[in-house]
Order: sequence, then structure tokens, then C-alpha cells
Amino acid sequence: MTANLIVIQPLVALIAGVLILIVPRLLNYIVALYLILVGILGLFGGRL
Repeated sequence: MTANLIVIQPLVALIAGVLILIVPRLLNYIVALYLILVGILGLFGGRL
């Protein structure tokens, strides 16, 4: 399952970076969602 995390994290970061470039006002929400996502995936080890 760690292979899934290795693929998911860069994709989420890339999407977040593009969204921040397009709509800078979303920065707080994107960072918060990214941290929540990475935290949940880290806690459950990608078993979702």
C-alpha cells in the first residue's frame, strides 16, 4: 500500500500547486485539505 502513497502525494501536491497559481485566495483551504489528506493517509497507511 505504500506504493499508493508514493503516487498520491505528488499528484495531490501538483494539483494543489496549480490551483494556488490559478486562484491564490484558495491557498489556506488547499493547504488545510492537503495536510488533512496526508495525515489521514499516514494514519491509516493507505488502507482506505
